[in-house]
Amino acid sequence: MTETLHTEHLLLTPYTPEDEDAFVALFQDTRVSRWMGDGPSTAADDRALFGRIFTKVYARGLFDVWAVRQDGQLVGHAEIKHTDIVDGHEIIYALTPGLWGRGLGRELAEALVAYGFDTLGRTEVHATVAAPNTASLALLKKTGFEHVRDITEDDGSTTRVLTRTNP
Repeated sequence: MTETLHTEHLLLTPYTPEDEDAFVALFQDTRVSRWMGDGPSTAADDRALFGRIFTKVYARGLFDVWAVRQDGQLVGHAEIKHTDIVDGHEIIYALTPGLWGRGLGRELAEALVAYGFDTLGRTEVHATVAAPNTASLALLKKTGFEHVRDITEDDGSTTRVLTRTNP
């Protein structure tokens, strides 16, 4: 079961059904979705994804996924899960663009890394970032991630694999 996490400014909780519209709005913002998964999706696909959080992820205990809240409002999304692409646990996070540049992304990434190390007992935590996403690359570097390799995607784009090791 996904635990509730607290940071100085954010609260990470399991999603509730009432979060669906805010979740879809977050993922429909192309400034966010361009960096998530395969990029922007339809609202119907995002609603289906939201439903799978309950019917698959939570129901089967597959991995941890959180609604990120500030002052009671859903302002982001976060996950940590095992992925084959890094052969380990990867953090995934997004915040609404209105919060960018305030240090909250770093706060969120740090919380996910700490959860990976302290709760899940991982010795390494990974992140994959599209090479043009310089803001996320800089944020992860500030949180102690190191670039370890590149992946050339089917469309020719480059994804950077970053790793942070538990000291």
